[in-house]
Amino acid sequence: MNLFTLNMENQLNREAPLADRMRPKIIDEFVGQSHVIGKGKFLWRAIKADRISSMILYGPPGVGKTTLAMIIANSTHKNFEKLSAVTSGVKELREIISKAEEELKLYSRRTILFIDEIHRFNKAQQDALLPFVERGIVILIGATTENPYFEVNKSLLSRMMVIPLYTLNRNEIRILIERALKDETKGLGKYKVNIDEESMDYLISISDGDGRIALNSLEIAVLSTPTDEKGIINIHLDTIKESLLVKTAKYDKSSDEHYDTISAFIKSMRGSDPDAALYWLAKMIEAGEDPKFIARRIIICASEDVGNADPQALNIAVSAFNAVNAIGMPEGRIVLAQAACYVACAPKSNACYVGIDKALDDIRNKPIGKVPSHLKDASYKGAVNLGHGIGYKYPHDYEGSYVKQQYLPDEFKDVKYYIPSDNGYEKKIKEHMTKLFDKYE
Repeated sequence: MNLFTLNMENQLNREAPLADRMRPKIIDEFVGQSHVIGKGKFLWRAIKADRISSMILYGPPGVGKTTLAMIIANSTHKNFEKLSAVTSGVKELREIISKAEEELKLYSRRTILFIDEIHRFNKAQQDALLPFVERGIVILIGATTENPYFEVNKSLLSRMMVIPLYTLNRNEIRILIERALKDETKGLGKYKVNIDEESMDYLISISDGDGRIALNSLEIAVLSTPTDEKGIINIHLDTIKESLLVKTAKYDKSSDEHYDTISAFIKSMRGSDPDAALYWLAKMIEAGEDPKFIARRIIICASEDVGNADPQALNIAVSAFNAVNAIGMPEGRIVLAQAACYVACAPKSNACYVGIDKALDDIRNKPIGKVPSHLKDASYKGAVNLGHGIGYKYPHDYEGSYVKQQYLPDEFKDVKYYIPSDNGYEKKIKEHMTKLFDKYE
């Protein structure tokens, strides 16, 4: 490397964001993910022994995926190559594979190929990797924020370990911040920084487990705040709030977070927790989710999970959809909140949901029963000659508009599909039906 190139690299390193400058180079400096990288854990042992196998590092931004790959690069005796799926294509991939084959053939040295944001590789690009991973020419390490079980080809995924990484906890974020404030070479240690505890707590909380946001926001706060008469940079709560990188809800309508959040919303309503339902609703609203999509989920929950325990829930949910469609946002948030709270607080019964699925299972997996003759259509000329409608009893001709007769096919005449619960209004339904049918006793 010539002097000019070296000076340029040093200059780039100095001007890199704090999070990049503070990136650990060795395993013992790594913070977080103790479930896989803690001393004695699987990945710790694999790195120490230089026995890395193909894997996918899966987790949200700022939790150490790229850092782990760089630690592996610094620790291995194997050839290490790096690609970004955002900027690289099949051409670059083939060049690296060709080099890897040569390394293996001439020097018996395997190649570790790190692909950042591997989910951005299309099917053809992922297919191009498969034979070389299968033959052991490359050890593939992929990093992704998206669920690999959805985004990576099953054939490729079957040859890789999926290692989930999690958001950093409060203590881990604090360690990163304090380390950066002390480091005089790569961090902010050359400045005299005083950050009060309230500001520190706020920065940790608002970083939402993302080490990159925490460090880069801290750097902005320090570099943009003048020193006092003693040469000290005092960081207060307002300073942190004004220095934060734009924080948006981690939410992409085609990502895991989308499905996980709507799942949490539905399960909160199902679990009769209106506070949690409002929290997840707020997250979706803030992230720009389609309010009609949210309203449709409320309708489904009102029918599936509340059902006849409170039939009014479905009416309110449908009305909410129509209202949101009519008035739009931001006022629609109020309508959605009302409907979500009603469904969450309503008594619950999934009896109709269970019943229809059981009936569908019978239709799909058992011989289709014949319509009993007395229930067949007898409105046309000649129907009586076929025996259709004979013996049918018109319920309204009887007391209480009820008369016992068979409505199911002979093969299913004793099957129970709808079994009312004892919750809410459905208890009254059960009491009423018990008086009518022996099967409800």
